[in-house]
Amino acid sequence: MPTLLPEPVRVQAAGSPPKLIDEHVGLVSTNDDRLSIAVMRSPQGWSEPPQTPDFDEWTVVLKGVLLVEHDGAALAVTEGQAVHVPAGETVRYSTPDAATEYVSVCLPAFAPDRVHRA
Repeated sequence: MPTLLPEPVRVQAAGSPPKLIDEHVGLVSTNDDRLSIAVMRSPQGWSEPPQTPDFDEWTVVLKGVLLVEHDGAALAVTEGQAVHVPAGETVRYSTPDAATEYVSVCLPAFAPDRVHRA
């Protein structure tokens, strides 16, 4: 039987200035550790420390530009594009040029002890 998930749960975000994370599926919202699905809204100028997560992350940019720095290079992921970052890859996410809205799917689910921030 289908289950309605009526509203997301706001999750504490890393980085500065603060961004909003609304988790629809995951450890915080549904107690599911298999995956997490969250909508992110980050202001222009937001950045977070580098991280080497123990999960795969797929991100679809809905609005704006998400900068993904890795191995001395960077990808600018724009509206309508997606990026996959495999588990064990060191990356740094930021939105230096514009307020950005995106959806992230993590497998297994995001958890603070699975991120390994610098």
